[in-house]
Amino acid sequence: MKGIATTIGKFILQTKLFWGLAALYLVGIFSSPVNRKGLNIFLEPGNQSDVLRQVSNNGIIAVGMTLVILTGGIDLSVGSLLGLCAVLFGKAWRDAHLPVSIAVLVALATGAAGGALNALLITRLRLTPLIVTLATFSLYRGLAEALTHGVDTFTGFPETFLRLGQGEWLGLPAQAPLFLIMALVIWLLVHRTTFGRSCRAIGFAPEGARFAGLPVEKLIALAYVLAGIVAGLAAVIYTSRLGQAKADAGVGYELIAITAVVLGGTSIFGGVGSVHGTLLGVAAIAVLNNGLVHARQPRELAGVLTGALLILALALPNLKLLRRF
Repeated sequence: MKGIATTIGKFILQTKLFWGLAALYLVGIFSSPVNRKGLNIFLEPGNQSDVLRQVSNNGIIAVGMTLVILTGGIDLSVGSLLGLCAVLFGKAWRDAHLPVSIAVLVALATGAAGGALNALLITRLRLTPLIVTLATFSLYRGLAEALTHGVDTFTGFPETFLRLGQGEWLGLPAQAPLFLIMALVIWLLVHRTTFGRSCRAIGFAPEGARFAGLPVEKLIALAYVLAGIVAGLAAVIYTSRLGQAKADAGVGYELIAITAVVLGGTSIFGGVGSVHGTLLGVAAIAVLNNGLVHARQPRELAGVLTGALLILALALPNLKLLRRF
């Protein structure tokens, strides 16, 4: 019965988020001006492509974050790790004269190494994930700035590589199919494998998972390593989209990812959550940001509202509890 109640609760939460996304979409339509042809700018195919592009960019980090939060952990370092991966991708291509394909592997390996360091400190030294990833948040960004001296920017990438972030495929942003494939793989891991069930069990009751014979430390480590690899992939797409790699790449991405995951119904304490809920959360943030741009609102307002959404998502369970008294 408890499992059924949990499933129903998640469905209700995600349904509310779906209708919230629809409401944001309507607000975007009504607040957006029309072009010279009398068409709503928000509804233009080019703008909808931009929304999907933003969903793809932010969603890659968010689905990786879902794995970590399901185990009861947190990763504040993903944005900084993205920046470090982007810088090393640029150095591998420009300074080491490696092919783009090899430079991509360098970025993915860097992401895996960054995730492995987080995992090592958390599982072997038994340090708190919040403190560990706060430290590596500063460490990875500092390394990226040291490698570039804070000013070096890598540009001039091949046109074939830039198409990944700037081109289109069958009318969709070129990175969208890659993002959908990756999201499907993570969805299958979380919802259709023993690994996903084990991650939820660890997040729900770590000691109980140990008594059940689950290799808790190994599974937590794998979640952080996968999140790191995802950050490396996000760095490649980020670089392709902007046509440059620099030390400040990915600033603030950790906040967007955590907000999307929590908005999607994943408990910040772990044990409960879904990848499709995270995707709804990512879409809501993308529509909100895009709508604010076309409504000619200050760009800073997007950050304010994103933070407010995160607070609201965290406070909702407590508000429901207060209603009982």
